[in-house]
Amino acid sequence: MNWILGIDLGGTDIKCGAFSPAGQLLARRLVSTRDGETMEGGHPAFVEEVRRALPSLAKELGGMPPRRAGVAAPGLAARDGTHIAFMPGRLRGLEKLNWQQALDHPEPVPVLNDAHAALLGEVWQGAARGRRDVVLLTLGTGVGGAIVSDGRLLKGHLGRAGHLGHLTVDHHGPPTVAGTPGGIEVAIGNATVGTRTGGKFAMTRDLAAAALAGDALARAVWDESVHALAAHLAGVICALDPEIIVIGGGIAELDDFLFAPLRAHLDTMEWRPNGHRVELQRAALGNWAGAYGAAFNTLSPLH
Repeated sequence: MNWILGIDLGGTDIKCGAFSPAGQLLARRLVSTRDGETMEGGHPAFVEEVRRALPSLAKELGGMPPRRAGVAAPGLAARDGTHIAFMPGRLRGLEKLNWQQALDHPEPVPVLNDAHAALLGEVWQGAARGRRDVVLLTLGTGVGGAIVSDGRLLKGHLGRAGHLGHLTVDHHGPPTVAGTPGGIEVAIGNATVGTRTGGKFAMTRDLAAAALAGDALARAVWDESVHALAAHLAGVICALDPEIIVIGGGIAELDDFLFAPLRAHLDTMEWRPNGHRVELQRAALGNWAGAYGAAFNTLSPLH
């Protein structure tokens, strides 16, 4: 069987998906990343975990190895797409790792930033299927993002394009992890809930539950966060003119608690020539979007 391996490397686990060239998920494996561990020979343990998953995937698909393979991973991908060039602080051994050599694969193994890959997955088989002007935001611990413009994935000079969580919404605000002041990830990311609530809540899900139960502080903090997100999106719309914005990540799972007020704020903020509004959708592929995108990148990289 002709199948494609899509690998999405996360800090805790690795998604290994087997896809048909048409985009059907045929089989999948979830294995541990084992960040920080190194195997004999110098390879990081996460490479060994992927190598161990391959035989069982191949057996399930008739015994044939994958025709193509692609990787999604955190960090900035090299311009030639062979490896992650910049990922400090975690996933030791990822920087400069050539995945074609690591997997002993006969064909080149293209490597993408994980948010870039997630957007390609949503364009291939998800909420933005077939669209040519798309923005993705992932709302989780921080805020990630990616951009497809006129059918092309925007990577930029160093691969920084799409890191929308670092765009400033409060120029006096505390810096993001990238150093930009008052980025949207500070305003709505899960990592800052404790700071935004004076220590009363630690996680967005707890903040949301309290707001729904009538807690006045929780409601005020949440309303302020969603208002900031709407202002951020209004600016992104003016800069990139997407036809659809896809929102994923754990915070997007709050559904109408997020999307209803967000749409209401955009009704007053968004520039809508001739009444045209940008479509806003929740991501459809969940945690497997990056694996979809890594596989799709072997077929049609949208460069």
